[in-house]
Amino acid sequence: MAQPIISTTNLARTFGKTKALDGVSISIDEGMIYGLLGPNGAGKTTLVRILATLIPPTSGTATVAGLDVVRHSAKVRKIIGLAGQFAAVDDFLTGRETLEMVGRFYHLSNQEAKKRAAVLLERLSLADAANRTAKTYSGGMRKRLDIGASLIGEPKIIFLDEPTTGLDPRTRAEVWDIVRDLVKRGSTILLTTQYLEEADALAQYISVVDHGKIVAQGTSSELKNSLGQDLVEVAVEKDLQSQVQNILSTVAGQPATIDEITGHIRITAKEGSATLLAVANALKAQQITVHDIALHRPTLDDVFLAVTGKPTVKEQTKQ
Repeated sequence: MAQPIISTTNLARTFGKTKALDGVSISIDEGMIYGLLGPNGAGKTTLVRILATLIPPTSGTATVAGLDVVRHSAKVRKIIGLAGQFAAVDDFLTGRETLEMVGRFYHLSNQEAKKRAAVLLERLSLADAANRTAKTYSGGMRKRLDIGASLIGEPKIIFLDEPTTGLDPRTRAEVWDIVRDLVKRGSTILLTTQYLEEADALAQYISVVDHGKIVAQGTSSELKNSLGQDLVEVAVEKDLQSQVQNILSTVAGQPATIDEITGHIRITAKEGSATLLAVANALKAQQITVHDIALHRPTLDDVFLAVTGKPTVKEQTKQ
């Protein structure tokens, strides 16, 4: 059985009296996108910084490609790429100069650095702006350039720490395409994010982090199914809401609720399809006209709220 390419065991990190990480154990297989979903301050960035050899753990162990991140930090740095939350780009260098400079840091020859920079600028849709200084770049362009800098050394393993924070939806989608392309080319990616849509769209496996601990983990489907309940929702005229609420409560054997904003009547159900049919039949028997009736499966938002007590950050324009 293949060994995981990234692994941590009981990893902990404290800053004074603050426990940024508290016994985190993860295992990441080669060639996958592994998502760390959690709110600000959950410990996601601390974990990435340890794996990237930027800070040591207080206790526990972490390996990258079989190398201990403390004892073999220099070797680890040669095989990883890192793009942080904020684009680390020099305003006075052009996009081309930035990538070529980072290539030289990876000990590439001048010729090879120029070649790889040209390829990356094309892949990242920055070729037309390659000879402009970074201070003229938009936020999305700077983020793509920062990702390019993490790729110039052609790393096997890439850490993307909230790579789309602050980006507009169009640029966020472009970054998603880049991430998918990297995996197709054989990279392994550890992605941290506050956005449930991002984790749902990209990650094959997700760990939900809160207060330095893994509070839930699994595939997106497994996490959603873990809640074990569906939601049946009915929309009717306002003067019928109380009557329909009573009908749904009787069918489900539990109190139905009325959404204060939408006026929709809702019940939870372990067997959503059967409950939906029973509700439809009960309403038909009472000759009640329904505007809409729907069955909703649990979402990652529901999972996140259930395990952390906090809502997730919604996808939205930040600029």
